[in-house]
Order: sequence, then C-alpha cells, then structure tokens
Amino acid sequence: MISKKAKYALKALKVLAQAYEKGPLLISHIAESEHIPKKFLEAILLELRNHGILQSQKGKGGGYYLRVPPSEVTFAKIIRIVDGPIAPALCVSLHFYGKCDDCADEETCQLRTVLAKWRDANLSVLEKTTLEELI
Repeated sequence: MISKKAKYALKALKVLAQAYEKGPLLISHIAESEHIPKKFLEAILLELRNHGILQSQKGKGGGYYLRVPPSEVTFAKIIRIVDGPIAPALCVSLHFYGKCDDCADEETCQLRTVLAKWRDANLSVLEKTTLEELI
C-alpha cells in the first residue's frame, strides 16, 4: 500500500498537471478541490519542490506549478520521493539498497528472488504511468 501522503501527493499533482502552463495554483485551491488537509499539503508540496518536480511563486498570483511536463513525471518518481523505496525489502531496492540483517547469503536467498520479481512487477506499472495519464 502507498501511504496517505503519497496518495495526497498524486492527487495534488493531478490538479497541477491539469493546470500545466496555465500559471500557479494556490495551496488552498488544491487542498479544497482534493479534500487534503492544507497543512499536510504544504509539507508535501514543499518536498516535491525541493526535489525539482514543482516550482513556487511568491506574492500576488503566486502558488505552485509543475516544473516539468506531466508526461515526464512518473508515479515511481513521486512514490520514491514521498514514501522512499518501492521494493518490498531493501535488499532488492534499486535506489535504496541495504543488506538484510537476517540474511546469511543474498546469493542463495530464495525469498530475495521472489521479492525482486514483486519489485519488477510493480515497477513495470509505476515507471510507465505518468501524471499525463491522470488528466
């Protein structure tokens, strides 16, 4: 399952993708239209801005807007930013690899093989799905 934070991020990005190249949107507009708590949304949008997905503009007429085209923002990228690893275990993670504490030998671990297939199946969908498909 993805976290509520990731779900809110995707919902907010859908609104921003619909307004791509039409100017910035206020946080309050996004929060209201998608029923997202405003304070929670502020933190999410700031995180996405810090990772280069969004840009913000201060002052009158300000707000947030997509920095890149919706067709270039994959679900996998957003979920990694917000939730971290997509893989079911760190030992099979492509971007957040970590050795399992309870595994004696990764090369012969039968569970690792299944977990890698699980990761690949999820990634085959998440890497190909973009914000453009939401709009």
